[in-house]
Amino acid sequence: MTRKTLFLVFVFIAVGTLFVFPRQSPAQEPKGILSIEAYDMLNTVPDTYLIDVRTRAEYQFTGHPINAYLFPYTFLTNEFGKRDERYVYRFNLKNKAFIEEISKVFKKTDNLLIISREGTRSAQAAKDLLEAGFKNVFNVEDGFEGSKFPTFKDSNKDKFYRQLAKRNKIFGFNHRRHYGWQWWGLPWTYEIDPKYVYPPDKGPPPK
Repeated sequence: MTRKTLFLVFVFIAVGTLFVFPRQSPAQEPKGILSIEAYDMLNTVPDTYLIDVRTRAEYQFTGHPINAYLFPYTFLTNEFGKRDERYVYRFNLKNKAFIEEISKVFKKTDNLLIISREGTRSAQAAKDLLEAGFKNVFNVEDGFEGSKFPTFKDSNKDKFYRQLAKRNKIFGFNHRRHYGWQWWGLPWTYEIDPKYVYPPDKGPPPK
């Protein structure tokens, strides 16, 4: 076999490999926005919807943005335990029908604004939606209640100022509502409109 023939065979194999095993594009990340930006989009951009991914209990008893659709990303459980030196009831049961239920209501091209308590669950939910083929997904980073005060993205800065706030007994230390939808003074309510309730909850109870 001549060098020219070997070269042609190599090129053929290389090109064929590209078609059989296409290069994977890096995972797309959701766009991060603040509550005030989300509210402005709801009022100005067509086909824009706000999806609250907190639990049913949070949506009802903590309140929720007006016209926010409830699609829980995780469910509250009756499991009690310790996490980060605190005792809590866990809400770590992931909603396996999350993508399926959202797909029944919204189009893949709709602008979906995802909000949770402080931006953690919403970031996870938004990433899942992107992987499921939704094109325009936004994570409301400051959430409905906001992070515990004070909070900084820089871990060293966060640790320093939290220690400083705790030592000096700063009012509001380790409490929420210093950031987020409520902090901005955006409209929210305790009232529940059946139009926005999680769709499976509106059907007959399982036998």
